[in-house]
Order: sequence, then C-alpha cells, then structure tokens
Amino acid sequence: MPVRDLEQISTQLESTNSKDRMLALASLREVDAEQAVPLIKKVLADENLQVRSMAVFALGIKQTPECYPILIKLLQEDEDYSIRADAAGALGYLEDERAFSILVRSFYEDTSWLVRFSAAVSLGNLKDSRAYEVLVEALDSEETVLQQAAIAALGEIEAVEAVDRILHFSQSDDWLVRQRVMEALGNLPCQKSLAALEYFSEDPTPQVAQAATLGLQRLRECI
Repeated sequence: MPVRDLEQISTQLESTNSKDRMLALASLREVDAEQAVPLIKKVLADENLQVRSMAVFALGIKQTPECYPILIKLLQEDEDYSIRADAAGALGYLEDERAFSILVRSFYEDTSWLVRFSAAVSLGNLKDSRAYEVLVEALDSEETVLQQAAIAALGEIEAVEAVDRILHFSQSDDWLVRQRVMEALGNLPCQKSLAALEYFSEDPTPQVAQAATLGLQRLRECI
C-alpha cells in the first residue's frame, strides 16, 4: 500500500471517534503484515473495548514475529477478560506451538469461562496431541460452550481414542452440541465414527444432518 494511504490510516487511528478507528483497523485487511502491525499496536490500549478487541484479533491475522509476545502478555496480564479471550483466540490463529503450555495454564487457571473457551479452541487450532488430556477433562465441564469447544478441538487434533467420549454427546438435546460432534467425527477415521455419521445424516435438524453428511464424505475418502 502506498505510504500516503498508510499515513491516512495512521491518522484515522488517532481520531476521537471510535467508529473511525474501527474503520481504520478494518482497512488494514489489504495491508502487508509488516506494515499493518505497527499501526495495530497504536490502538492496543484504546479506551474503547471494541477497538481493542479488533486490534487483538488483527494480530492473529497479520502475523509477524512481534505478534506472539504481545498476545502472550495480553493473555497473561490484561485485566479485561474479553481481551484475554481475544488474545487466546488470536494465538490459535498464529498456530505457534510455543503457546501450548500458556494456553493450557489459561484453561486451568483463568476465572473467565470465555477465556477458557478460547483457550480450548486454540488448543485445537494448534493441532498438538498433547492437548488430549486437557480437552477430555473439558468434556466434563458444566459449561456447554466449553464442552462444544473441547469436542471440536478433539476433532482438530485427530484424537481417535476420544471417539467414545465424544459419542456420549451425540444424544444431547442441544443441536449445536450434536453438530459439533458430527464435525469432530469427520476428522476421526474409525468404524464407530462412520456408523454414527451415517445414522445422523438423517437427523431431523438440518444443520446436524448436513454436518454428518459432510463428515461422512470426508471419512469415506480416507478410510
């Protein structure tokens, strides 16, 4: 992007109007990461929570070596739970295996379910098999959203040994949970997954049936 345009974005990020600052952040989508990150950093401590959230998310998309330590610091030290959750989510986008132990710690120690949710999702994004025990334990959570995150993440790390535990949720009254089960099974090639996906491809809830059908197609290609 021309220097002149970058200067305009930089100026807009200093606007007193939060909508202008959010529009400026949005305009960085087409900007090279090396050019975008210094501009994103300008609003990481913005007074407006939405602006801060957008900036943190952007660090997961516009990836430079500088992004990882910034996100780790936010996850570990920021006082706002939503920013910690955003940082955990952005670390998943980075897919940097160095974040594994820190995400695990956040899952166990953070008091916010939203941060724990984001940490579980990102553990799946890392596709690190070491997350298995953490994610299986998350299946016992009283928070349905944490269960959903764990189910999806177990699929992401291809934990075939977790199929029986995941199938336990296939009878849930919550169709979103059943959908997550079908999506996970589509990444877990075994006969039990195939049988379940065939059965739920006829589920009365369209979203569940579609997820099962897509998962079935995926498994048939690799079994």
